[in-house]
Amino acid sequence: MSSPRFLQIHTLHSYTAALLNRDDTGLAKRLTYGGASRTRISSQCLKRHWRMEKDDPHALRHLAGYVDSFRSRELVTLRVIDPLRGHYPDEIVNALEPEFQILVYGDKADKGKKSRQTLLLGEPELTWLAQEAAALAQASSDADSAKKAAAEWRKSKNYKTMSENAALPGGLAAALFGRMVTSDPAANIDAPVHVAHAFTVHEEEAEGDYFTAVDDLKTDEDDGGADTIQETELTSGLFYGYVVIDLPGLIANCSGDKEIAARVVHNLVHLIAEVSPGAKLGSTAPYGRADLMLIEAGDRQPRSLAGAFRRAIPHDLDHAVTELDRHLARLDQTYETGEARRYLSLADTDLTAAGGLEKTSLKALAEWSAERVKDAPDA
Repeated sequence: MSSPRFLQIHTLHSYTAALLNRDDTGLAKRLTYGGASRTRISSQCLKRHWRMEKDDPHALRHLAGYVDSFRSRELVTLRVIDPLRGHYPDEIVNALEPEFQILVYGDKADKGKKSRQTLLLGEPELTWLAQEAAALAQASSDADSAKKAAAEWRKSKNYKTMSENAALPGGLAAALFGRMVTSDPAANIDAPVHVAHAFTVHEEEAEGDYFTAVDDLKTDEDDGGADTIQETELTSGLFYGYVVIDLPGLIANCSGDKEIAARVVHNLVHLIAEVSPGAKLGSTAPYGRADLMLIEAGDRQPRSLAGAFRRAIPHDLDHAVTELDRHLARLDQTYETGEARRYLSLADTDLTAAGGLEKTSLKALAEWSAERVKDAPDA
């Protein structure tokens, strides 16, 4: 096989009596596929849990060279302007703020929070902005001079100037999952990690959960029964998940450093396998690890294996592995793309496509994936 350009990560995860990802009505997210309604976990939900994980030993923030980032409409207010208050007169600080809001969020950003796009900025960009704001405040004698100096300052500033001399200006989250800035298209960062919505391989399994809360301080004279009565939805499912990593794109976003990119992939494989995208932790304990993880390295355009589950199948891991294996074998026979593969599995049924695949542990699978980054072509 030639130098791998893509890593494709396929997973099967089981969750029971959980509400992993809700819509605006409080019900589980769904999609219809193959004529059957399935339970869904959105890609945004998955990415956020992998990005925000703090306690796992493989959390991205534990990586050497990690650069933090923050997503908000109030990045300028909270990280650039508010730290100046108490050190400089409020009238000077207030005069500076509109120009900084416009630089980051665009022409109408000084009209208030609702006029701003929710943006992701890296720690280096925010640090630079805070230093520039402090310098302007220091040099200003009153509100008028501050306003004039800030307007003149902004004329020659853009996202490029914010990012100079920083290896990961937008932070690691932007390097992985990208960034879109409508006020400055040159600040956009292409996402090298592409995440599909996960869905159940079988028809949705859901029920309403009627529950009550009892007032512990009620006396015998009070009316009996529950103090609170509510209902929520619980679902169970075996979810197919799919992630693609564009290796040259990831390496480029890591400033060409393959070592950093390899460490990122190593930890991301662990996070995808082990971090659950679950809410309602106290009442459902929605924790699970991958029942199956198949990783492919190749130089051809990626393709999902979701077609294995176009026809809803029974909620059974061995059945799902069999269907995945059959679909993979048909793709190999038809397209002969020659990906290198490794996988882990808790199923009794093994993957046998392409004459058999090497079955291994998560630790070995993550290490194998990291090595493929080092073999990848440069961007």
